[in-house]
Amino acid sequence: MQAPFGRIVTAMVTPFRPDGSLDVEVARDVARHLVEHGSEGLVVAGTTGESPTLADAEKLALLEAVVDAVGSRVSVLCGTGTNDTAHSVQLTRAAVAAGADAVLAVTPYYSKPPAEGIYRHFRAIAEAAGDRPVVLYNIPSRVVVNLPPALLLRLAGIDNVVAVKQAHDDLDELDALVADGRLAVYAGNDQPLRTFVEHGAVGGICVASHVAGDDMLALVEAVENGDAARAAELDALLHELYPALYATTSPIPVKAAMELMGFAVGDPRLPLVAATEAERSAIRDALAARGLPAAA
Repeated sequence: MQAPFGRIVTAMVTPFRPDGSLDVEVARDVARHLVEHGSEGLVVAGTTGESPTLADAEKLALLEAVVDAVGSRVSVLCGTGTNDTAHSVQLTRAAVAAGADAVLAVTPYYSKPPAEGIYRHFRAIAEAAGDRPVVLYNIPSRVVVNLPPALLLRLAGIDNVVAVKQAHDDLDELDALVADGRLAVYAGNDQPLRTFVEHGAVGGICVASHVAGDDMLALVEAVENGDAARAAELDALLHELYPALYATTSPIPVKAAMELMGFAVGDPRLPLVAATEAERSAIRDALAARGLPAAA
């Protein structure tokens, strides 16, 4: 199956100024950097982009800036899922009007709805998206509820539901989705990217690609080309980076990494906090090991 939005899609951090306000100019710079270094698609206003702390107007301003900066080169997806169906529908319509190529919708969190409620929630979002594709986001570690293959494949019956960001590392469930063939499966966690692609996933919607996008894309290409040795080599290099980028709650470490690389993305908004000095030191060492410049 072809990757509908590219093989490495980066879930972008959201830049903030020192006063905590949105910085769309830095977002443009980050987007251009990502596209130049392995990203074949971008997600704005996802959870890596601190979507719970972004007002709808900020999400749309961020989307418009990134579409303007790189939308002619790569697909730009917008996170529009919340645990309020009516709100998600409204935001989806607005994102489509603002130029999103597709929307990414997470399982309703906290509410813990039954399967029928989840189905109707995503169906409403898909209807609001019109002719734009919808990517489902299955991340049980954060929303408590897993979307099992039976439910995901029921959702695949909706015409414009085309893919799933599968942040659930169960290979039996992955294999069931790949065997069905209707949904493009993206690895939703960075660490199993190689394994997922070997099992038929089309790529990953990633975080570490902020700093290692070229290698992550090369890994996917190596698997596609049957070069197991090269894939294993790249995977080993990436696994040297992951501990620093996941030492605490994401996106805290990756924002620190981008700051160290010279992008003024700012601190996360509360309730997230900035990386500690110990965390920053580990990130700096990890960047240096990859030959990336890091500010003191």
